[in-house]
Amino acid sequence: MRRLALPLALLLALGGPADTAGATVKRTAECQGDWLPATPTAAEVMKGEVAFLDLPPVKVGQDVDWRTNPYKNRSWGMVFHSLRWMGRLVAEYENNGEERYLARATEIAQDWVKDNPRGRPASPYAWAEHPIALRAPALVCLSRHVDAKWLKDSLSEHARVLGDDRLYEWGHNHGIDQDIALLGIGCRLNDRRWQDHAIRRLTKTVKLDIDSQGALMEQAPRYAIYVHDRLKVAMTNLRDCGRKVPGDISTRWSKLGGFIMHSTNPAGFMVPIGDGGADHEPSGFQNPSERVKVFKAGYVYGRTDWAKPEAAFYSIRFGPGTKYHGHEDHLGLTYYAQGRDVLVDAGFHSYEPTRYRYWTMSPEAHNVPTVVGARFRPRTATKLSRTAYDSGRQRYRLTDKAYGVSRTRSVLVNHDEDVMAVLDGAGGGRKVRNIWRFDPSLKLVSNSGGKVVLADGKFKVSLVQLSGCKPVGGQKVERGGRLGWVSPSYMAKNPATTVVSPASASLLTVIVPGTDQPKVSCAGGKVTVQTADGAVGFKASIF
Repeated sequence: MRRLALPLALLLALGGPADTAGATVKRTAECQGDWLPATPTAAEVMKGEVAFLDLPPVKVGQDVDWRTNPYKNRSWGMVFHSLRWMGRLVAEYENNGEERYLARATEIAQDWVKDNPRGRPASPYAWAEHPIALRAPALVCLSRHVDAKWLKDSLSEHARVLGDDRLYEWGHNHGIDQDIALLGIGCRLNDRRWQDHAIRRLTKTVKLDIDSQGALMEQAPRYAIYVHDRLKVAMTNLRDCGRKVPGDISTRWSKLGGFIMHSTNPAGFMVPIGDGGADHEPSGFQNPSERVKVFKAGYVYGRTDWAKPEAAFYSIRFGPGTKYHGHEDHLGLTYYAQGRDVLVDAGFHSYEPTRYRYWTMSPEAHNVPTVVGARFRPRTATKLSRTAYDSGRQRYRLTDKAYGVSRTRSVLVNHDEDVMAVLDGAGGGRKVRNIWRFDPSLKLVSNSGGKVVLADGKFKVSLVQLSGCKPVGGQKVERGGRLGWVSPSYMAKNPATTVVSPASASLLTVIVPGTDQPKVSCAGGKVTVQTADGAVGFKASIF
């Protein structure tokens, strides 16, 4: 480490800032990026203070210790070594022409290069693949105003690492960032080989990451917002570099917006599937025309209206085995009705390797059936085997062998009179048990005779369970404890009422929003539910 209070004259002698005080500074696309709002302010960085991930600020001082990671948080370490916070100073220099911002940015970057040689970095995050991808554009930004050999050499070294396919994340948002970075260096240093390599890879990665329907393949819909934003940056950079945007990139990028909106509930928040909290609120996207959409990537979405916040909405998961940001949530579902969340997912806590993080990824953190006495098989694919729907009612059947035997779930969603009915079963004579996690505001009112009632003020919701057309009791209700938790936002952990069914050869679960007195009867293979708005009838077998 060394003191970073180098005088401006010495920096200029070393190939530092090229502009003189008071001169008009040209604003550049590289430095005025959309990443700026996510960084600490220039004033904070000048004080030697940085704050990331909504965690309390950290003093890094003038002489930065690149081993710093006070929260021992993987994401914090990654952002720290991305040097985007250094880039904030260069942007501020472009905005107001004050040399001190550029001088400090140069000090920080040069010290990082000195203290983090690739073979002996101060931190394991220094040369991890994603920090490299995010740091390179910040260095490119700095190079717009600093002409120095150490900076050019570092950019070349970054390009060599970014161009190594062995270190590349195919079909992933990190890969997109890697190609944006490689393209940026290739354009800045006028190296067409790096440009071409980035374009070829990016085109292939986009086709792997976004399918022909526009669904993101990373198994966490909230990442679709990030990928959409980053591809917009990539396409802008391609044009600024005088390169053509491949048609596969622009086409799939445009379809991704539809997937984002289908993944968004009537309150305007994305459903927290996979590594995504319930606090992501997309904006600037057009609503698709369809109210019900099945994405072959493993998502079923349905709603009654695009414009009304009191509309009903649901999600169901199936598809390929778990990868990237996915959780073991197949056959899981969420339900929104009468202007509020009813059934919710446990959500996303953080990327920290804690017991709770791994629990949020497990089947128990989702509204799924489990097979009693059978061992769960991770990364098992689930098939959507049957669908039947119109505007007033939709039905689905899903099946897999995640427990070694056939596990089947049939789902019916009825609108106007809001009812969700779910039939679970298993092959091989096995019994099933299911888990139902309700919005944290809903608290237990009663639990008797196979009917559980929850309420939040005047709003009530009832869960009724049948087996073979007969009521089945013995439900266990937890709030907190082992199962009763949700993580609606980063690092949050809130108690939520969770209902665990008894074990049975088959379980028909009926969810009725808006009432604590649903009359549920079953005779001759037909179920009748009396809701607050009228009667609903359907087959006990759903199909």
